[in-house]
Amino acid sequence: MKTTVADFLSMKKNGEKITMVTAYDYSTAKLIDNSGINSILVGDSLGMVMLGYPDTVSVTMEDMLHHVKAVSRGTENALVICDMPFMSYQTSVYDAVVNAGRLMKEGRAGAVKLEGGKEYAEHVRAIVNASIPVCGHIGMTPQSVNAFGGFKVQGKTEEAARKLIEDAIALQEAGAFAVVIECVPHKLAEYISEILSIPTIGIGAGNGCSGQVLVYQDMLGMYSDFTPKFVKKFANVGDVMTDAFKSYSDEVKTGNFPTEEHSFKIDDDIIDKIRGDRQ
Repeated sequence: MKTTVADFLSMKKNGEKITMVTAYDYSTAKLIDNSGINSILVGDSLGMVMLGYPDTVSVTMEDMLHHVKAVSRGTENALVICDMPFMSYQTSVYDAVVNAGRLMKEGRAGAVKLEGGKEYAEHVRAIVNASIPVCGHIGMTPQSVNAFGGFKVQGKTEEAARKLIEDAIALQEAGAFAVVIECVPHKLAEYISEILSIPTIGIGAGNGCSGQVLVYQDMLGMYSDFTPKFVKKFANVGDVMTDAFKSYSDEVKTGNFPTEEHSFKIDDDIIDKIRGDRQ
């Protein structure tokens, strides 16, 4: 059955952990969907792991639409949430609603996610009022990497911690159905999770959140530029892929691939006749 935002709220209420993994293409989305994962996030992290940018700032609406369309076509059960990229909602409430609508209408997403706290509560409220489910995102918000001075843990001082609590409450009051908490001390994330009635999805925020999300290239060892502290590698698929590519290259160069098993046949008489006609 298709997972919905109502299911997220029920899982929070029942104490059932929520699972979320990123995906950016049809084939990967199908694999994740078949595994029973509750939600697929089409993150603007695609800018780094798929497009090779140093951060997520360069990702466009066209990039997000291209990838969420593919993921949506490969997903039957998981809730597909799509990131709103940098400057697709910060400019105005109007732009926020229009671009969220595009991700839903053209991209076939089931919900959108945007970064920021109480300063974007009005944007969240307007999007929700347009019947578009919104997931918030606080803590280390990658689109603000330049303002933060790098990818750094957030909420470590009393002032910063109180700001994150205020942000989480503001997003809930604005109508968000869930909030991603990234790179925040685990006790603070746990406290925020306790005071909110909506689910929290942690990434580098400890085990006290309502659920967890990871970038699939990180958890499968496929992205080697750097590995965040909060990532656990559940498999080394990157090594398997590299070995397979090397084996393929070796077999092609030595003539061991393709074999007759991988080839199609034609009657020898036809080839003999063609050769004879050309002599």
